[in-house]
Amino acid sequence: MAIHHSITELIGHTPLLELTNYERQEHLLAEVVVKLEYFNPNQSVKDRIANAMIEDAEQRGLLHPGDTIIETTSGNTGIGLAAIAAAKGYHFRVYIQDQVSEERFKVIRAFGGEAIKLGDDPELAKILAETDGDFVEACKALHKRYEGRKGVFFVDQVSNPANPDVHKRTTGPEIWADAEGKVDILVAAVGTGGTISGTGAFLKSKNPQLQVVAVQPGPDSLPTEDNPAPEYEITGVHPFEGVEPQRIPATLDRKIYDDWIAVEGIDAVRTARAVAKSDGILIGTSSGAAIYAATQLARRPENRGKRIVAVLADTGLRYLSTNLFAASDAEEEQLAEAVGQ
Repeated sequence: MAIHHSITELIGHTPLLELTNYERQEHLLAEVVVKLEYFNPNQSVKDRIANAMIEDAEQRGLLHPGDTIIETTSGNTGIGLAAIAAAKGYHFRVYIQDQVSEERFKVIRAFGGEAIKLGDDPELAKILAETDGDFVEACKALHKRYEGRKGVFFVDQVSNPANPDVHKRTTGPEIWADAEGKVDILVAAVGTGGTISGTGAFLKSKNPQLQVVAVQPGPDSLPTEDNPAPEYEITGVHPFEGVEPQRIPATLDRKIYDDWIAVEGIDAVRTARAVAKSDGILIGTSSGAAIYAATQLARRPENRGKRIVAVLADTGLRYLSTNLFAASDAEEEQLAEAVGQ
């Protein structure tokens, strides 16, 4: 009998699933296999880094009983941190991007955490306005605010080395073992960059010929002065090509990926809706973007017969209050067309 004694023991060992119906539907030349990170206890890949960063801080003497953990997030890291903080007895406060789904705020508060919108903080609102909503700059400002304050540990996922390290120790080895060493291409969307950096580093150590492809949002999916709230954003995914170096998270190793694909929000949404109907998996927009990118790769003649593994970050249940699955009649007609056409 296996009885676990902490939620931290339930993290990882998420399954791989080949999207056989989707492959057939889209007439793909390569296998598309997905790693379903919503099998983590709080339904996202961020459970891995939340636990790893807290345990690393404990071991380094940066976090003590009764302390408050603070972080900025698009939601999933905050949820993972809130759950583990609750299990370990820490206080938790998180600053969340304004446009994320209401489910994220409700879940964090259910765990006893304090959730604050970035736009409700005057200093952070000003930074966001001046940088077209740049998440990394907001993180830097908060880090500076709380640096050295007694009884507070600022997690700082965008520069914390425990972030990519846990993927190198767990996510990569899991994929390699479950795929029995047959992985030709890894695809992952980039938020902090920890997933693709750590996972890619491990897989390339096993197979130097393996190709790593990073995904960022397309230009029409990013907030601008003229379009501050795009209809379809890809939550938690941030640009890393074509932006100023200071806006790129330190946790993204730009030497790891061999290529990158920009995906528009509408294509991520259409893909997420398509795989829900073809293979019965309910995923979020970043996962839809990863599968869309994998689909483009699986259509290339040079990739015929190869195995593409895409990391799917979270569950679609976090998006039910958004327009992800709320298709209009006109959209339903459009969805009858093949994804990407």
